[in-house]
Amino acid sequence: MVSDKQHKLDERYLRMAKIWAENSYCVRRQVGALVVKDKMIISDGYNGTPSGFENICEDENNVTKPYVLHAEANAITKLARSNNNSDGATIYITASPCIECAKLIIQAGIRRVVYGENYRLTDGIDLLRRAGIEVILMEV
Repeated sequence: MVSDKQHKLDERYLRMAKIWAENSYCVRRQVGALVVKDKMIISDGYNGTPSGFENICEDENNVTKPYVLHAEANAITKLARSNNNSDGATIYITASPCIECAKLIIQAGIRRVVYGENYRLTDGIDLLRRAGIEVILMEV
């Protein structure tokens, strides 16, 4: 059971992730993610193209380009380039993670996932639960 204080922190960090999503150049969907450990934001990410690519996420048919990175992947890979680690951290994501991002979350040692809305596929959430990671849907 999450304490009232933790619940309020979760709401605030998720709202911050929603604001961070506004940095995305993607038209179809803007997603943000924050990695928090010991009440400190240690990484952030939003969906978009890799560094050095044009900031256009969709092709001429409004289909997301295959090399667009998800917000969680951006936040986790940013950690790999820092002196921080995500063992025991919480990731706040504006949308539920796909299965590929769920695998990254598991391997990164993240212990809690708080997300703001369900995506049409649930395989990522199912995998996280199977791995014993606490998963919380929180609509703010």
